[in-house]
Amino acid sequence: MRGLAGKRVLISGGSSGIGAATARRFLEEGARVVLTGLDGDEVERAVAELAPLGEVGGLAGDVSSEDDVARLVTGAIETLGGVDVLINNAGTAWREPFLEITPGHWDRIVSVNLRGMFLMAQAVARHLVERGTGGVILNMSSTNGLGGEADYAHYNASKGGVLLLTKTMAVELGKHGIRVNALCPGYIQTPLNASISSGLAGDFVSSYEREHIPLGRAGLAEEVAAGYAFLASDDAAFIHGTELVIDGGQLAIM
Repeated sequence: MRGLAGKRVLISGGSSGIGAATARRFLEEGARVVLTGLDGDEVERAVAELAPLGEVGGLAGDVSSEDDVARLVTGAIETLGGVDVLINNAGTAWREPFLEITPGHWDRIVSVNLRGMFLMAQAVARHLVERGTGGVILNMSSTNGLGGEADYAHYNASKGGVLLLTKTMAVELGKHGIRVNALCPGYIQTPLNASISSGLAGDFVSSYEREHIPLGRAGLAEEVAAGYAFLASDDAAFIHGTELVIDGGQLAIM
């Protein structure tokens, strides 16, 4: 991708799954990376695994905490000498029928997936505006932000909120040369999805792929990472305020 070499990239939720694959992709493109995650040991393992590919550091923290976000963003700026690209990727999910969702469970998903997205984006955007040289912020939404799925009311609501947050940020930050977009992956092979599906019927994944995804398979974390890399690159210089769906045709089915 054009324009990624030497970029300073901060990746939240970068210690596993899509985030780790994205860190790998940006390092392969010649970028310098700081990744974050909730689990300090997992962050250390991810950094050790990625270190042979280039300059990568890691920080542990909770994106729903104002104090942690301030520390994470400040730490990334100090480590990299600034941030050019935010991959706002941290998130969580679990299945739960609407009638059984507790306020505590609702608050946790929204605090990570939407509040955390806001806190990280605002902290990095303030840095980019102060610096005055533009930048890129990419927020992780989901196909669940574009259509409802049973047993995920809290998750769906959080991801729908991310889409309108993204569009509003684009309206306000475009004048500062900051491009803002969102990704909307469908069903992707990740540790989180594997954990969720492990409690379901044994053939859930294969039947879901067969019945709901026209390409007939789940997506790969590397394929979502490629979307992040494209939207952060100079090849996407006039793409702003929208979402890239990466779902194998999942949303095309009636």
